[in-house]
Amino acid sequence: MKIGEGGLGRVYRGSLRNTTVAIKMLRSHNLQGQSQFRQEVVVLSRVRHPKLVMLMGSCSKASGLVYEFLPNGSLEDRLACENSTPPLTWQVRTRIIGEICSALVFLHSTKPHPVIHGDLKPSNILLDANLVSKLSDFGISCLLVKSSTMSTSLYQTTNPRGTFAYMDPEFLTTGELTARSDIYSLGIIILQLVTGKPALGIGRAVEDALEKDELELLLDQSAGEWPFVQAKKLMLLGLQCAELSRRRRPYRMSDVWCVIEPLVKSASLSTTPQQSFGYRSVESHTPSCFLCPISKEVMRNPHIAADGYTYEAEVIKGWLHSGHSTSPMTKLPLAHHHLIPNHALHSAIKEHFKRN
Repeated sequence: MKIGEGGLGRVYRGSLRNTTVAIKMLRSHNLQGQSQFRQEVVVLSRVRHPKLVMLMGSCSKASGLVYEFLPNGSLEDRLACENSTPPLTWQVRTRIIGEICSALVFLHSTKPHPVIHGDLKPSNILLDANLVSKLSDFGISCLLVKSSTMSTSLYQTTNPRGTFAYMDPEFLTTGELTARSDIYSLGIIILQLVTGKPALGIGRAVEDALEKDELELLLDQSAGEWPFVQAKKLMLLGLQCAELSRRRRPYRMSDVWCVIEPLVKSASLSTTPQQSFGYRSVESHTPSCFLCPISKEVMRNPHIAADGYTYEAEVIKGWLHSGHSTSPMTKLPLAHHHLIPNHALHSAIKEHFKRN
């Protein structure tokens, strides 16, 4: 039942009350493993967010952690097309960037103490059945406590831990972990998702291409036909986030979100039926009422608009925020822009896929 293994332990697939779960067994004899166990419990028992993996239970005697099971594995595996899985489309990659960013905005603004992930990388980003991403592995994350003598929240350590290619260079040299450390890691991941290149040295490669006006040559063609304007904005943002100097990066994650949000909305409007779950087409026996009228994909978060039609929430929001004031279906003016969750349809969709 083993589904993964790292330096500090193994991960198994298991069952808890008829629900499939992932069980991480940390090496209890290892002091670092004990520290990681305590830290994950401390952080994940304090915070809840749709884009953070859910901690369902723990066992201190065995140093065991029980999480929700995410069947599509890690972003690292999907980028490498492990088990012959098709490449992720550019629309899904853009959405994943937005999901990671929104999770970090939440963590960094948590009260009373912000949470810094500290080990952001594709292997710690897991994907559910619909390729929706969730952050995992909070073993070296930290809760920041603002010092009375400092204006910036930071965590000081003499033993920086993480994965070199994604680690903030200033964290490596000073041992100071701040919100901008996560911003650096996100920058590297953005560049990886757009180019498909290895993380080590990716910033230099993109900078060289920018100087030669050859950015288009770096696009990962396996993701489909990237709109170059969109891809360039993501690459420039990735470079800004991955600046070696902390002072030259965006000040906070919410500043990054302001750039990413419209790109995510634009990508959602470009999705086709074949990109339903990133790379799988909608099966023919799926009831048509489960599909969003705009994207033609199975809805995960159905909402009713003023025209009486039900749409995927993010897709109809993208339609409205892009300046449209008419119904996508009737072409008539919308009385208002309020959206109402369609709980009945949401339950029906879940029940259908559970049965099948």
